[in-house]
This record gives sequence, C-alpha cells and structure tokens, in this order.
Amino acid sequence: MTTSSTGSPLITQFVVASRYLPVYLALAVLILVAALWAPSSLSGVSLRAIAPYGALLGITALGQMLVIMTGGSDLSTPGVVTLAAAIMVGVGQQSDDRIGIAILTAVGVAALIGLVNGILIGGISLNALIVTLAMGQVVIGIVNRYGRSFPVQSSGPEALIDWTRIRIFGISPVFWLGLAITIFLILGFRYTAVGRRFQVVGANPVASHVVGIRVNLNRILVYVVAAVLYALAGVALAGLLRTPGVAAANQYLLGPIAAVVIGGASLTGGLASSMSTFVAAIFLTGLNQMLLALGLPTAIQFVVFGLVIIGGMLGSGDRIIKGVEWTLRDRRRPGRPEGQAQEM
Repeated sequence: MTTSSTGSPLITQFVVASRYLPVYLALAVLILVAALWAPSSLSGVSLRAIAPYGALLGITALGQMLVIMTGGSDLSTPGVVTLAAAIMVGVGQQSDDRIGIAILTAVGVAALIGLVNGILIGGISLNALIVTLAMGQVVIGIVNRYGRSFPVQSSGPEALIDWTRIRIFGISPVFWLGLAITIFLILGFRYTAVGRRFQVVGANPVASHVVGIRVNLNRILVYVVAAVLYALAGVALAGLLRTPGVAAANQYLLGPIAAVVIGGASLTGGLASSMSTFVAAIFLTGLNQMLLALGLPTAIQFVVFGLVIIGGMLGSGDRIIKGVEWTLRDRRRPGRPEGQAQEM
C-alpha cells in the first residue's frame, strides 16, 4: 500500500518559527562579542542609554513590517518621523498645556500622509518604492520650510522632555512604549479577526479578493497605521533630542527595513513577527553602540552595517523556510530504485 506523510502540527510550527531564530542567535553573538572586546557597551549605563533609541527604531520597524507584510515598502519614514518631531516643537511652543494638541496634530498629519501613500499605492496601484520615496522628499521639503517658522534652538514642551527622562524599572518609558506596541500587535494578529484577515491579505491577496476581503482597502489602511507609528516615534524623538533638527531621523530610512529583514519577515508578504522585528531593532542599536565603544572609524561602521544587512538578506526568513522544508522533506529509503513508490 502506498503511503503519504501528513504534516505534523508540531513540525509545521517549527518550520514557521525557524525563520525567526537567526535574530536571536545574532543577538546572542553580539552579547558574546561585546563581553569579550567591548564590555563597556554592556554596562547598565550603556544599556539604559540605548534602550529608548532601540525602541524608537523598533516602533518605526513595526510600521515598516506592516507595510512589508502587504508586499510593499515605505521610504517616507524619515520624513514623517522628522515632521512629527518638528510639529512637537512648532505646535507645542514649549508649553506643557499644548502637548495634547501637538501630539494630535503630529499623528493627524502623519495619518494624512499615510492615506495619500495608501491611495496612490493601494488604490491606484502605483509602485510603492517610488511613491513613498517621492512622498518622503516632499515631506522633508515641508519640514525644512516649517522649521524656519520658529527659532532654531526651540525645544519641545518640558513635560515631554521630562517624560522621556524618567525611569520605569530603571529604563526610559520610550522603551516600554515600544514594547507595549509590540505586544499589542502580537495580540492583534493572534486573537482578532482583523489581524488574521490582514495576514491573509498579505500572504495571498488573490485568494483574499476571491473570498470577499477588500484587499485594496487593507493596503490603504496599512500605510495610515504605519505613518501613525512613525509619528509616535517622532513625538518620542522630540523629547529625547530636546531640539530635533531637520536631519534628526535620517537613520530611519534603511534601519527599519534592515530590522524587518533581520527579524525574519517574508519580503513577499504575509509572514512576520512583531517581537522578532523589535528584537532586531534592539540588536542593530546594540551593534552601533558596540562599534562606537570599540572606537572604529565611521567608514568601518558603515561597512559593518552594510555587511549585517547583506547577511540578513542571505539568511532571510524565506531562505530559512526553504532550507528547513528541504531538510524535513520525506526522502526515499537508501537503495530504493528511482521512482519506486513506498509500500508496506
């Protein structure tokens, strides 16, 4: 009798989880290397210093992850983050009474930018890379113009700055904000119909359309949600930097994409892990801290980061899945002639 193997749920879970393992291994290697050659980067002071910036990268990476889960990409991130930070200075007017209106304005403007991106990409089906790159340039131009409307050394409201400096269990609240957003997304994907529907749209938009899911609407909304996350990062950045400039968020162009890739997301859409993406952002921030502690020239730091991103692509989740599936695939018993069916 010819037999056919059936997939075990445990094996299936292992295959899916294997795509996210490299980022945790990379973090373990980073800690080991830092302990041997740059122990100062693992001190309590150093870790407390990088935690909020790792969380900021994590928040922007989570927004980028949502976009990539739909098969798209978003290069407007630095512009939106910078604009949100600038709004906290301009609208906030260094007044604690205006924090609320400044945050709402920053989030509202960011959502509008995301809506425009979404309509052009999800509604009109323009190329995501080109649209978001162009929109990012438009936003940076607006930031440069808007920044001239208030003094260069203006800062955000003092209450916002003080909030970023307090410590909750020894760590900045910015880190806990990033972790809370991560957990919220994890729960949303796992336990809500909206989250599960969103994953299905990213994994198979054609099948989703057939069963009646509004694929284009999902694609439009995801750019809005991503932009809101960028705005939250910009608000926190304004508090951390006190006087954010027009180049305050330049590092958020490729950094979030690198975190998503290293975090094991499928670049074709559908599969991604919020926690792995957040951990990847912490890893990249810790790597930067270690390179600084080693005193390496800026040029070498760029080389290392480039190699890490390339390594992340070579060890991407899609490649790992294919390798694991090939390893676990049923093989014919040794010595059996080619093409002979298994019998029992």
